[in-house]
Amino acid sequence: MSILVYTESENGKLKKAALEVVSYAKAIADQMGTSVTAVAVNADNAETLGNYGASKVLLVKDDSLKAFNAKKYAAIVANAANSEAAKVVVVSSSADSKYLAPLLAVSLDAGYVSNVFEAPSSVSPFTVKRTTFTNKAFANTEITTDVKIVGLSNNSFGLVESGGSASVEDFSPSLPESGVNVESIDKATDKVSIADAEIVVSGGRGLKGPENWGMIEELADVLGAATACSKPVSDLGWRPHSEHVGQTGKPVASNLYIAVGISGAIQHLAGINSSKVKVVINTDPEAPFFKAADYGVVGDAFEVVPKLIEKLKAFKAANA
Repeated sequence: MSILVYTESENGKLKKAALEVVSYAKAIADQMGTSVTAVAVNADNAETLGNYGASKVLLVKDDSLKAFNAKKYAAIVANAANSEAAKVVVVSSSADSKYLAPLLAVSLDAGYVSNVFEAPSSVSPFTVKRTTFTNKAFANTEITTDVKIVGLSNNSFGLVESGGSASVEDFSPSLPESGVNVESIDKATDKVSIADAEIVVSGGRGLKGPENWGMIEELADVLGAATACSKPVSDLGWRPHSEHVGQTGKPVASNLYIAVGISGAIQHLAGINSSKVKVVINTDPEAPFFKAADYGVVGDAFEVVPKLIEKLKAFKAANA
C-alpha cells in the first residue's frame, strides 16, 4: 500500500504544485510507514519527483491527453489507485484538480477534503486541518472512508527535498469516452502564472486607469511576481479577467501579496486570505484592507511604488 499523488504538468513541465503535493504525500507516508507513488501525464523528467519523496512514478504518455480532460484524468488516477492499493490520494487545489477530485471520489467511493494545509494530526483516525468560511476559520476533519482524498492548498506546505530517487514505469490504463473536446487553448505565455506564483502584485481602481499599469508590471518584473487586479478593474476592461483575483475570481495563496490601490472589499479579501504575507499601499488609512494586512503603507501609489522599485533594483544590483 502506498500514498498516491496526482502531479500536474503543462507542456511537459511539472508544475510547482506537483512538487508540493509530492512533498506533502511524503510526510503522510512517513507517518504511515509506507511509500509515495506519483501519477504523471505527458511529463518530461518525471524522475525528478523522486527528489521530493516519490519512490515510483506511473507515467502516462498519450498525445490525446495534452489538454486536460477531467473524466479521463480521473479514470487514470482511479486506475492507479486501484493498482497500487492506495488508501490515501493527494491532489492539489488547482482548478483542474478541484474538477477532477469529486469524479475521483465517486469512482473510488472515497471521502474528499479540500483546502488542507497541514500534515495530518493523526493517521488513525485520519484527521486533517483545513480552512473554512473563505479562510476565516479552521476545521479538524476526520475522513472515515476506506480510501481518502486530500486536496492540498497551494503554497501551504512548501517544497521539501528528500534527496531520493524514483523509478519511472509506463502506465497505460483504459480510458472512458468523453463528450468534451478541447479545440484550442489561448493563454499568456510570457507571464508568471497566478496559481504558481510565490509573489503577486495586484492593482485596483486607485491606479486611476490602464495607462498607469506599467508600474505594477515593473514592480512584478523586479520581484519575479505575477500581476493581478481587483474585480472592478477587470469589469472596467483595464485588465483581462484572467488577472481578477478574489472570491469571484482566482484564489491566491502566495507567500507575498502586494495590493496597490485596492480598498479591500470582503469578496477580494476572501480570495487572498490564504496568502502568508499581505502588504497594502493605499492613500486611505481607513481602507478595510489595512485590517487584514501584515504591513501597510499609507501613501500615494504613484510616489510609493516608483521608490519601492528603485530600492529593489538597487538591492538586486548590490547583491548580484
